[in-house]
Amino acid sequence: MPPLNSHPNAHPGSGVYTNAPIIAAELNKVGVRAGVRSVALVRHYSMLLETRVKANASGRPGPRAITGDYRRSWTTTINSVRGSTIGTVGTNKPQGRRLEYGFVGADRAGRVFNQPPFPHLGPAVDQIQPMFEDAMSELGGWE
Repeated sequence: MPPLNSHPNAHPGSGVYTNAPIIAAELNKVGVRAGVRSVALVRHYSMLLETRVKANASGRPGPRAITGDYRRSWTTTINSVRGSTIGTVGTNKPQGRRLEYGFVGADRAGRVFNQPPFPHLGPAVDQIQPMFEDAMSELGGWE
């Protein structure tokens, strides 16, 4: 009677067959593909967010784009470290926070402001976030 376990080194009386090495190899392949796909999704949706912020910063209800300098200052960086990928969308312009949230009071120069907010980042996040979350939730089901 042939052994139940077809592995070449299996004891004839083992009676148990496991395909754990095959499953582990397949899971590893899926993990690698999912990792590559997740980086692509983070990059894609980060760029979409940047584009939406720039569009929102091109006039009301967002800030007015007089020269386009502020709008051009928005950039995206993607960092991947040990299986985690982070997309960062931001500006290096000091007026970014003031434009998004408004400002009431005196600044460092003693000038007094009552500047209303012109949200452009928050609405962009609200629009892109659900699409990103849906795409990431479907990551496990792709082939």
